[in-house]
Amino acid sequence: MAMLTGKTALVTGGSRGIGRAVALRLAAEGATVAVHYSSNEDAAKETVARIEEAGGRAFAVQARFGEDGAVDRLFEGLTTGLASLGGLGLDILVNNAGIFSGNSIAQVTPEELDRLLTINVSTPFFVVQRALPLLNDGGRIINMGSTASRFAVSTQIGYVITKAALESISPSLANELGSRRITVNTVAPGAVRTDMTADYTSIPEVAAGLEAITALGRIGEPEDVADVVGFLAGPQGRWVTGQTVDVSGGIYLGPMAHA
Repeated sequence: MAMLTGKTALVTGGSRGIGRAVALRLAAEGATVAVHYSSNEDAAKETVARIEEAGGRAFAVQARFGEDGAVDRLFEGLTTGLASLGGLGLDILVNNAGIFSGNSIAQVTPEELDRLLTINVSTPFFVVQRALPLLNDGGRIINMGSTASRFAVSTQIGYVITKAALESISPSLANELGSRRITVNTVAPGAVRTDMTADYTSIPEVAAGLEAITALGRIGEPEDVADVVGFLAGPQGRWVTGQTVDVSGGIYLGPMAHA
């Protein structure tokens, strides 16, 4: 039996990139997956179709984060979808949805920083808050951080601030929810090939530079991250909580050693 059979999961930003890989991974282990998307309905439908074609169960939920009432719409769609499947509760929440910024401090506007904070910090915070009454004891909360929060990336400063803030939620929340056996962790990817990062990972010189500072010598794939999320979401992850797990292939570990 797959390790998540009978479990339900909500993956925000689950229609593409890392979110899609996570949704497919959890579904492959038997979970019923709610695939949240902002605006790309076709991508969400494709993710759901891929899950169903593989014998899994999934449904799409739309909510445009950053708009008033987005969290309400997310949970209206989630509860409707779960009710249609027999009134299931929620077992796994993956806060993956987020937006990126490639601006230095001189370029970041108040409007941009406010939008980054709203979508990358406030929204996942309130998604967790709304999810707690639905979340079954022994559940899992996994937030998607970034290795950018632990070293200097001046051209992504607004993004870095938000990922550091999101990461800081896990220890306190893990401590509060430990009595319910709910684990809370952050997964911190390094450079990963997705459509969000294509503007730099698709440039050969930039890709080569990233590979040169990564111990394992390559840029990550969404599945590299999804496998770690799958571990934390499953029974093997029961004794890990309040932690940030670096999933970067060893980026910026130090001077490269050559055999």
